[in-house]
This record gives sequence, structure tokens and C-alpha cells, in this order.
Amino acid sequence: MSGLSRTSDDLSPRRRKILYHAWHRGTRELDLLLGRFADHAIGTLTEAELDEFEALLEVDDRELFGWILGKAPVPDSAPKGVFAKVMAFATAHPAAG
Repeated sequence: MSGLSRTSDDLSPRRRKILYHAWHRGTRELDLLLGRFADHAIGTLTEAELDEFEALLEVDDRELFGWILGKAPVPDSAPKGVFAKVMAFATAHPAAG
């Protein structure tokens, strides 16, 4: 079951695909973090930010968890701009649990 709370009716096919992928990562924790961020921001991300978010969605779960928990450095090649937005969103909007 998806936690998707945003309708995708008004989104372009690319944004719909990204929104779906954000909610279907493979681990529930990342689904909640990235899916909730996507619900919030998918309509306003620029094309460059969409490129970065797509790249972030391709990062291996273990590697991404390391970045999130601060146990691994975020590499120079990582999509740092959108990653920073995701982390700021998570801090400002903690998941109820």
C-alpha cells in the first residue's frame, strides 16, 4: 500500500513517474521520506531539480541511509541540492509515528 497523499492528475508524465518511484523505493523508511517530500515538492521542482531527484532515487538504499544518518559522506557526485531539500523537509515535517 502506498502512502501517497497527493493526486497526480495535474502533473506531467515525468513528474507522475518520479512521484510513483519516490513512494516505491523498496524500503518503507525511504518510501516515507522520499514519498512525503515528493508529495510536498513535486509540483514546484525545477527541471534541474527533477534531474537531481531522479538521480537521488537511483542511489542504493544502504548508501542513501548512510548519507541520511551521517554515517557516510555524501560524495561530490551526489545530487546535493535536492538531497539538502529532502533533509530540510524531513526536519521541518517529521513523520508521525
